[in-house]
Amino acid sequence: MNILHIKFSGFVNVYSHVANAYMYFVVVSIITTIYSLGALFVPPKKLGRHVLVLDLIVLSFLISSFSAAVGVGQLGKEGNSHAGWLPICGQVPKFCHHVTASLIAGFVAVIIYFLLIIYNLNNVLNLVAFKA
Repeated sequence: MNILHIKFSGFVNVYSHVANAYMYFVVVSIITTIYSLGALFVPPKKLGRHVLVLDLIVLSFLISSFSAAVGVGQLGKEGNSHAGWLPICGQVPKFCHHVTASLIAGFVAVIIYFLLIIYNLNNVLNLVAFKA
């Protein structure tokens, strides 16, 4: 009875960490989307530098949430023999396919957001050059 209870509580503990990592990924993605839509209406001549700094902060959160989700996804796919965690993708393949698709979309979002920041940096530097 105790062994079953320990294994079950260990599974619940691991699952709660997995859920926290994916929840962090989803929440940061939603915040990034809302911020990006709001930043579209900011005039670049007045607040271009501030938006650029906020873009870099949002990008760092986006990268950290993506990294946490990838780490947990890899753990679910491969398991961890040292900790005694078995891979779960063989038991719930549909869930793993959904997670893989969301991680691919997250990676594309990170790349696109990075390219948009480079474009924004170019625009801000050009505005500064025209002022001088």
